[in-house]
Amino acid sequence: MPETISSFATRVVRRRREPVAVQALRSTAAAVISYVVALRLSSEPNPLTAPLTALLVVQVTLYSTLTTSIRRVNSVVVGVLIAIGFSVLVGLTWWSLGLLILASLVVGHLVRVDEFVPEVAISAMLVLGVTQVADTAWDRVLETLIGAVVGLLVNLLLAPPLWIGPAGAAITDLALRMSRLLDHLGEESLGPGKVEQAAARLHEARRLDNDIAQVDTALRQAEDSIRLNPRVKEGLLFRLVLRTGLDTLEICAMVLRVACRTLTDLAKARPDGPLFEPATAAALREVLRHTAIAVESFAQLITAQVSANAEEAEARLTGELAVARAHRDRLADLLLASAREDPEHWQLRGALLTEIDRVLDELGVEKRSQRLLEELDQHARTRRTGRLRAWTRGRGRGRAERVE
Repeated sequence: MPETISSFATRVVRRRREPVAVQALRSTAAAVISYVVALRLSSEPNPLTAPLTALLVVQVTLYSTLTTSIRRVNSVVVGVLIAIGFSVLVGLTWWSLGLLILASLVVGHLVRVDEFVPEVAISAMLVLGVTQVADTAWDRVLETLIGAVVGLLVNLLLAPPLWIGPAGAAITDLALRMSRLLDHLGEESLGPGKVEQAAARLHEARRLDNDIAQVDTALRQAEDSIRLNPRVKEGLLFRLVLRTGLDTLEICAMVLRVACRTLTDLAKARPDGPLFEPATAAALREVLRHTAIAVESFAQLITAQVSANAEEAEARLTGELAVARAHRDRLADLLLASAREDPEHWQLRGALLTEIDRVLDELGVEKRSQRLLEELDQHARTRRTGRLRAWTRGRGRGRAERVE
């Protein structure tokens, strides 16, 4: 029994540090606090609009709160006012609900709340049900403002969660999928070249595009959580390391898709025989196997701020790339010999070797460091340009005032 309680407590502590759990606690706290404040300031017996607004205002990250809170509050207030007007005039019926949604969407575009236009209609629909018992419209507006203020204060005072961990896990999962694809390609190169199997691997490579889009979404959320977060001292470096790492994996995924296309074309050209000679197939399998390990090591390296194993990952990546390049050189000699004996499909064999070279080059530590330095320089130049423009505008205004 004590062990069960201890394990349960350990799980609770671990969950408490997860971003989803932290965000749920922040949203709950904002809703409860806004409800308590509204009970004291509003004449309504059940001021549910305040916690509703607080839930809508509390953002996932501090950066998104500061950049979108005004539009969000505006959309909520407009939706509440529309709902109040409908509740006073016609109440809630099926046709009034339709008119409410239409009016909310139109007004949302007129007041320019941008991406929060649907939220005007959502707020209006949710509030319409509770405004049936309202004595005055101003109570609901007051509750909305209370919820908005409390939500903003919670975002400013309570440290928002960091989403670096989920983004790192998404990048690692993407690398594992790419690694499995490389292993599958190496296994298939030993057997007969079947078009169906090659086409299946090509479809698997194409699915990586969807995986990259999901990782990009997770990374954008992580980037927002780092910006303006007091718990992160080197937020810019974290963002650029993850972003440049994902760019590299995206390039590798694109090259892998082209390589799968090459192998599919080769399988179609040789439907009854093996894709390669036994020695060539063995060399290709070794290249792909070590490349697969290098992809995993690369993902571990760029997420080192999460796993804290940067040196080990870099050493492993360097070693695997060296071994892969050695097998690549042997593969090049074998492919050259095969092209001399059977020159019919030398273009496809040469294209496959070129695609392997591109992946190995993209995963190189030197290439990664160069790309990261370029991004840092670009960011520094952008900041200097912005400051120069601001200073120039300031001097221009000063001169205009002196002229006047």
